[in-house]
Amino acid sequence: MDFELRRAREKLEKEQKERKERARLKLEKERKARQEALLQRQAIEEAQRERRLIAAEAETKEKLLEEENLIAGRGIAFSRILEAIPYQGNGDKIKLPPSSFQELSEKEAFDKGPLHFSLFLIHQETSSSTQIAEKQSTHAGVLEFSATEGYVELPPHCWNNLLGSGNSSPTLVEVRYVWLPKGTYAKLQSAEIGFSDIPNHKAVLETILRQHATLSQDDILTVNYGVLTYHLRVLELKPSSSVSVLETDIEVDIIGPDSAKEGDQYVLKPLLLGKPEVGVVNEGSYSYYKFTLGDDTWRQISSKETKLVVNLESQTLEADIDLYVSKHPLLFPTVHQHMWSSHDVGSKALVLSSEDQNLGQGTYTIAVFGFKSMSRYQLSIELKDASKEKSGQHAVSSSLSVADDSVACSNCNRFVPSRTVALHEAYCSRNNVVCGHAGCGIVLRIEEANNHVHCEKCGKALHSGEIEKHLKVFHEPLSCPCGITLEKEQMVQHKSLQCPLRFVTCRFCGDMVQAGSSASDARDRIRGLTEHESLCGSRTAPCDSCGRSVMLKDMDIHQVAVHQKN
Repeated sequence: MDFELRRAREKLEKEQKERKERARLKLEKERKARQEALLQRQAIEEAQRERRLIAAEAETKEKLLEEENLIAGRGIAFSRILEAIPYQGNGDKIKLPPSSFQELSEKEAFDKGPLHFSLFLIHQETSSSTQIAEKQSTHAGVLEFSATEGYVELPPHCWNNLLGSGNSSPTLVEVRYVWLPKGTYAKLQSAEIGFSDIPNHKAVLETILRQHATLSQDDILTVNYGVLTYHLRVLELKPSSSVSVLETDIEVDIIGPDSAKEGDQYVLKPLLLGKPEVGVVNEGSYSYYKFTLGDDTWRQISSKETKLVVNLESQTLEADIDLYVSKHPLLFPTVHQHMWSSHDVGSKALVLSSEDQNLGQGTYTIAVFGFKSMSRYQLSIELKDASKEKSGQHAVSSSLSVADDSVACSNCNRFVPSRTVALHEAYCSRNNVVCGHAGCGIVLRIEEANNHVHCEKCGKALHSGEIEKHLKVFHEPLSCPCGITLEKEQMVQHKSLQCPLRFVTCRFCGDMVQAGSSASDARDRIRGLTEHESLCGSRTAPCDSCGRSVMLKDMDIHQVAVHQKN
C-alpha cells in the first residue's frame, strides 16, 4: 500500500514539474516574441524615419538645385540626363534631341541670347575602393537639335575633357542650361614646346576659338598646325571660371610648358649670327634651328655688301648629313618641302644673297637631316664680305685681257700668250684632259679624271663618291600622300605649289590649313584662292571706313570701288 502511494506521489510530482517547465518555456517564448516584435517595430519605424529624412533631404536638394539652375539660367531651368555618344566635329558645340529644342522654346531660352550648357559626367559604377570624389564637368554650346531622343552627341573637345581620349564606352551625361558671362581674360599653358614659334600663333588660336562657344578652367584646347598638334590647358579665366567666347574680345596670355618632355615634337633651337652650335642627329631624323634677319642685317645683305652663309660641318667619319632651309611660315622644312638645300658629301656651305627673291627680312628655319648613320655636327651662320670676292674676280679678268696676241690652247681652250703656246700645249696634253660630256668641257688633271663622272639621268657633273647619294636623293621615286609619284626636284615643286594636301597659311584667318582642291567659285579661282580660303573669306567683317559688313575676300575690291583706296 505504501509503495503504491509513493509511486502515485512521484508520478504527480513529475507531472507537476513538467507542467511548470512547459509553462516556463511558454512564458519565455512569449517574452522573446514580444521582444522581437518590439525590435522589428523599432526597425520599421527607424527605416521609415530614414526614408522620410532622405526624401526631405532630396526635396531640399532638388529645390536648391532648381534655384541654382534658375540663377545659373537667368530664370530658365533646363536639365536632362542623356547618353553621350561621340561625333567628329570641331569646337565645343553639341547636338541635342529635337524635344530639347521644344522645351527650350517653350521656356523662351532663345530670347536670352546664345545657348550655353554645362555637362556633368554621371558615374554609374562606384564602389568603396573606387569612389569618385570630384564630379567631372565642362561647358559647351549647341550646334543643332538633330540627335536621337535620349542621346547627346559630343565633339572630340567635350568628349576628351569629360571622359578622356582613350575612353569610348557609353556613359550618362547631365546637360544643364546655364548663362555664362563674356570672357575678358584667359591664361593658357602649352603642354608642348614651340607653340609660340608658330608665325602669328595668336591668329591661329583665334581661329580655333572661333569654333568654340565657351571656355572652362582646366579644359584642354587642341590646336592642329600642319602636321603638329599642341595641347593648351586653360589655367585662368576672368570674370569667372567658365565664360562665353562669342562676340567678345579676350586678352590671352600663353605660357610655355614647365619642362620639356621626352619624345616632344620638333623644337626650334635659337641660332645666333656668328655663334656655332654643336649637335647630334640620328639617321632619318631632323634637328631644327631658327634665326632671324633683322633690319640691320638685311640692310647689309640688300646693299650687296655681304652675303649670308650657312655652314654645316660633319664631325663624324663615314656619316653624312643634309642641309635644308626655309622661311616662315614654312616652319619645319623637310626633304620634300623646303626653299634651299645642300646635299654635298662632307662639309656644306649654303650661300644666300639679295639676288634671291625668296630672301628677305623675317625668321628662317634650318633643318639638319641625318642622311647616313648618327652624326655629330657643327652649324653656324655668318655674313661674308662680298666685296673681296668681287675684287678678286675683277683682278683675274683684267690679267687675262692684258695680252692682245694670246691664242687658245688646242687642248684646254685657255688663252695663253702666242710666244709660249707650244710649251703650254706640250705640258697641257701630257697632264690635263678635257671632259667630253656634252655641255661640260671642264679641264681635269689626268689623275683626277677617273673620279669625274656625270649622272646618266640629269647630266650633272659629280665626284665618283657622290653619285650614289645623288641618285638616291634626286632620282629615287618619291610618293606623295595625294597619290602622285615624282623625283625629288619635281616633288619639291609639287609640294610647294600643286599638292592639294600641302599646308598653306590662310590669308584671312592666319591658320595653317590644307590647300584642298581648287575653289568651286570661278571668281575665287581667278583670284588664286584655295578651297579653304574661298570658304574662310566668305565671312563678313565691318569695313574700317564705312562700317558696312563686307566679305573678307571682297574687302580689297570694296576699298577700291567704294572708297577709292589703292
